Amino acid sequence: MAFTNTPLYGGAITLDLPSNFADASQIRQIPDHQEVYLDNNGYSSIVVEILEYVEKNSDEEALQYHFGDLVEGTGDQSTIISQERAVMKSLPDRPVLALSFIQTPPTPNPHPNRKTPEFTYIHLLLLRLKEQGTDVMVSVNIPHYPGEYTPAEQQGGETQLMKDSKTVKEQVLESFEVKEWGLFEG
Repeated sequence: MAFTNTPLYGGAITLDLPSNFADASQIRQIPDHQEVYLDNNGYSSIVVEILEYVEKNSDEEALQYHFGDLVEGTGDQSTIISQERAVMKSLPDRPVLALSFIQTPPTPNPHPNRKTPEFTYIHLLLLRLKEQGTDVMVSVNIPHYPGEYTPAEQQGGETQLMKDSKTVKEQVLESFEVKEWGLFEG
């Protein structure tokens, strides 16, 4: 899988994204606090969000807060696969948490005229920047549409899309870099 170092927020943050992903702001309006990249060859997306720092008793509680905010009201069933601490190579002293989960839409489909995935595999990365009053959340979203992906070889196994998304997650952790800390002021 090829990656391209990509400037976000006017170059204040850079990270490597898959080379076949394109800036969604070229085709639709994106909120100022988000950067959204879409797979030109499929349905996957990567979203980077600058959020207000959430004061909780632990970083894990802050991750659960952001996770809850993300999935609340979707009507989907969320199944957590793993939650762990991670490290961003350029910010080894800053707390980073990783959460991987599957969202499954309700059955029957409440929107029969809309294309709906069987499930979406999602990686959340939460970078805690307490001194800047900021949480940075990166989500790698991998929808699996019926007939458009190769199922896992064994029940409960990983599809190729899931395996590829782990490579993307690891590349984000390896390449994420804050170039201009002023981005978080004000």
